[in-house]
Amino acid sequence: MQIDPADYIEAPEGVTTLRFNNEKQQAKFELGVCMAVYKWDELNTAVENSWGGPNSAEKRDWISGVVIDLFEENLVDVQLIEESLLYAMVDEFDTEIDNDSALEIAALVVKIYREIHLGQTATVDTMYEKFQAKQASRSSAAPVVIASDPNNPSDDDDDEDEEDEGQQAPALVQDDSMQVDDEPQGPIVDEDGFETVQRKGRRGGRR
Repeated sequence: MQIDPADYIEAPEGVTTLRFNNEKQQAKFELGVCMAVYKWDELNTAVENSWGGPNSAEKRDWISGVVIDLFEENLVDVQLIEESLLYAMVDEFDTEIDNDSALEIAALVVKIYREIHLGQTATVDTMYEKFQAKQASRSSAAPVVIASDPNNPSDDDDDEDEEDEGQQAPALVQDDSMQVDDEPQGPIVDEDGFETVQRKGRRGGRR
């Protein structure tokens, strides 16, 4: 597709910004810009490889914001958007792009703006549906099942052991009526005059 870098959008006379007065249109346009930026393969490669550091994903969203802010002015051309994208890649990801990929994304942003201005949302809606489907396919990937290691039992086994311990029979309750008095008792004399010795657990006998 032939792209004209000089192609531009200009606000009507007396209007100082390209921002849509209709908030729904503005929101749809901002979504379209995000989808266009997320479509940029070179940027996605930089994010996936963390060329911009641990906050690479956040930097991609920041680039979307940079492009959106360009439309706060009353004139934007394709080349300005392209240069903004290329500068952001250098500043945030230390990466120089030597192909026309940024130019293609810039032209797509201009196309989206014009369509939103005419009340057409098919391009943005289609891009967003594809984006959602891609995200859903990632989140629905089969989870990894970790089998229990017999040499390294999990905490669940410990919990079962604790439950078994908790179900042990309660300790015997001491019954005073069954206790044997350890205190020696005094001599008992029977009716024949013999002294009887009391022993623990045994019946007394004569001596």
